[in-house]
Amino acid sequence: MLDIDKIRLLVDMMVANDLSEISLRDGDVEVSLRRPNNDLGEGVVVARMPPGAPTPAGAPGAAPPPAAASAESEESELVEIRSPMVGTFYAAPDPESPPFVQAGTDVHPDTVVCIVEAMKVFNEIKAEVDGTVERILVKNGDAIEYGQPMFRVRPR
Repeated sequence: MLDIDKIRLLVDMMVANDLSEISLRDGDVEVSLRRPNNDLGEGVVVARMPPGAPTPAGAPGAAPPPAAASAESEESELVEIRSPMVGTFYAAPDPESPPFVQAGTDVHPDTVVCIVEAMKVFNEIKAEVDGTVERILVKNGDAIEYGQPMFRVRPR
């Protein structure tokens, strides 16, 4: 059985070697990892766009309206908590419990914000930032990808 550290090592190797997909089998255990395929390159923040919105690639001469520029500026101040792995997002430790965090919740670097299940292993994800949760970008039970934004936090 592969542990989470081995999966993280595989993901790091994928990034370092610019691989978009990798599949491995070790006995009964099979792991398939896939990175989002885009041509945006490092350092480009796509998460500023609302989910489902088209991503214009710098339309020449098209300046955003002042209200949109203000909202984008405000959004750019937020820090994203991204998924460290492919898996299933859970907002609470079990179905009967309240969610770990909600919009408006103050978090610290060691605050558990969710659980991501990967290969039957439940991994607590910590905020790793000091601030206030502004937006939750995924729903309980959603399948999530490596690097997918899950939360936006206004840092202190």
